[in-house]
Amino acid sequence: MSTIRAIRTDEDYENALERIQELLDVLSGDDGQIEDPEHPARTELDVLSDLVEHYEGKTVEIGYPDPVAAIQFRMDQVGLTPRDLVPFIGSRSKVSEVLSGKRAITMPMARALHQHLGIAADILLQQPGSRLPDATDDIDWTKFPLRAMANAGWIPSVQRLEDNAEDLVSALMQRAGVSSPSAAMLYRKNDHRRLNAKTDDYALQAWCWQVMAQARERVSIAPYTPGVVDSEFLRNVAQLSVDEHGPTKARTMLAQSGIGFEVVHHLPKTYLDGAAFLLDDGRPVIGLTLRYDRIDNFWFTFLHELAHVGLHLEEGGEDSAFVDDLSLRDVDKGSGDTREQQADEMAEEALIPRDVWVDSAVRQEPTPMRVLNSAHRWGVHPAVIAGRVRHERGNYRLLTQFVGTGEVRWQFEESQEAATT
Repeated sequence: MSTIRAIRTDEDYENALERIQELLDVLSGDDGQIEDPEHPARTELDVLSDLVEHYEGKTVEIGYPDPVAAIQFRMDQVGLTPRDLVPFIGSRSKVSEVLSGKRAITMPMARALHQHLGIAADILLQQPGSRLPDATDDIDWTKFPLRAMANAGWIPSVQRLEDNAEDLVSALMQRAGVSSPSAAMLYRKNDHRRLNAKTDDYALQAWCWQVMAQARERVSIAPYTPGVVDSEFLRNVAQLSVDEHGPTKARTMLAQSGIGFEVVHHLPKTYLDGAAFLLDDGRPVIGLTLRYDRIDNFWFTFLHELAHVGLHLEEGGEDSAFVDDLSLRDVDKGSGDTREQQADEMAEEALIPRDVWVDSAVRQEPTPMRVLNSAHRWGVHPAVIAGRVRHERGNYRLLTQFVGTGEVRWQFEESQEAATT
């Protein structure tokens, strides 16, 4: 056996590779397999192989896969089309340019692709150990949508809003029960949020604070008891859908269980349907935007967020907040976090149990009469059945007469007016 030395230089490395090849030639038979594992040269081969592997681990840089190739691979894995990437990249033209290599991947794109498709930050940024920074690591108070917030009555409408931005937003934070921006960023380090890549995080945060503020200012009828929200609770809530005033009755039912529920108009660039989070006193709160004012959308979104209360909020932790653009529910199924899918399934089961839905006649052939008969038999509003059919088939022109467009928001506006008169 020749003298074995440590590999310290590239020349040592090349010499070791040559020697390994010589040893393989000595030890291998005609079929390429090592014939005699006990041959004295085998020890030298093993030692040299370990030394080479150690040297490569310290000095040889392993390249990262091309980020576009990684995106395309992930698309193939979960069956996505370029159109499905629009919420993460921004528009069809941007998607086309990114996939063709003509447009660089920006930090917001990378964050959205990482969160929703589970592509590693290292690959997207082409840097070992990369970390995707939080969207609001450094708060610029003037970036909050101050005029929109003032028009909505969330902050006072004063002159020179930007000059008073910190005081105005801090006052909203105080109403929401949070003491500092760092403690209030409900979605920081939160990879399970289901949001459009174009979301304005400042607008989103302002909306969350307004929901919390309203919930704190509303008199709670009862204390919250952990564990009260289970499958039976959700099913009882779902059965309120048959009532014309079911949405406001659902609010009362939640209040009696110590759970806050607020409807707050969405701000521009929030692309938001609903959210669930905890107040400073530990009470859970659900917030909805009703950006799609339909009965079917209300009940699924409401129960989805209520499912988060029962399944996830009591786990605690700094990421105990869920903010949802539910138009992405079929796009992010390949992400690593399963909590959104769990909430989807619990909501669907509460509205229409899977065992009655899978082989139902209305699912196979959704005629208007079958929608009405099934709704009566299962104890839910026809909009719930129409919404499930439309979603499963991806055809939102079906059964439009049942989905109840414009039949929800007015109930909360009416109740708000009654409360202030």
